[in-house]
Amino acid sequence: MNFLKKSRSLSALFSLALTFSLASSCIENESTNDSENESRFNNSEIIFLLIDESSIDNGNEPNNFSEIEVNDNIAEIGQRQILKYFLENTGRTIDLFTGQVGDEGWFAPKSIPSSWINAGPTKNGLQNYLTPGPGLGASGDDPEVLLDEIPNVTPLRATGLKMLEGETVYALVYDSDISINYSPLVGNLQGSNLGIVAFDVLNVTRRMDGSTSDLPRVTVRIRNATEVKNLNLGLFSNAPIPQSSSEPFDINPPATVPSVNINPAE
Repeated sequence: MNFLKKSRSLSALFSLALTFSLASSCIENESTNDSENESRFNNSEIIFLLIDESSIDNGNEPNNFSEIEVNDNIAEIGQRQILKYFLENTGRTIDLFTGQVGDEGWFAPKSIPSSWINAGPTKNGLQNYLTPGPGLGASGDDPEVLLDEIPNVTPLRATGLKMLEGETVYALVYDSDISINYSPLVGNLQGSNLGIVAFDVLNVTRRMDGSTSDLPRVTVRIRNATEVKNLNLGLFSNAPIPQSSSEPFDINPPATVPSVNINPAE
């Protein structure tokens, strides 16, 4: 009888030790995976993008943000505050839709106009746009005079979006559509702004729950935009250039894409 009790006790201790070992192993693996995931986004160069209402706006799927969460209640020309939802949810993973072919929601400026540099208050044109300076959203007689017909504002379709996987983005969000003309490629950046967001791009996948022209779903992890702004902001210089508002009909992220080239934003 005593032998049976000892056997059962030893068996119980062995099971407990095995459970503890497996749990420790799982924790260690999760820690390693988290470490690898974090290091993947230890980017020293940050990609500056523009985002419009086709991707982030109050009531938009898949998040159905409220007006307050996306600063729609305080939207105005030159608005540069961080969107409230993004400010309060650093580290959270969410999905964003990215518009449709011909009505894209994400844009990569590939060059900075000399007029932005000359506008001041700094010698960096992008920083003058983000401050903003005269004619770039600042109050005055014509606060948007330098924001029309901006060359090389490139709409991102599936291939360009897929190239962003593993990159960190700092973006200015518009309260309406960003208008694009082709041949030559120019964008109209006039209009009210919701403000600033920053995030890591985790995954880009084809949308299977919308229309036939919908662009991919992008999974992002929200970053502290104030911290990201202090890093090196750059331009997505090799973003694919669409031929027209309908060509290429690029909605399916390819398995293999070129690496992103990031040029300094000056």
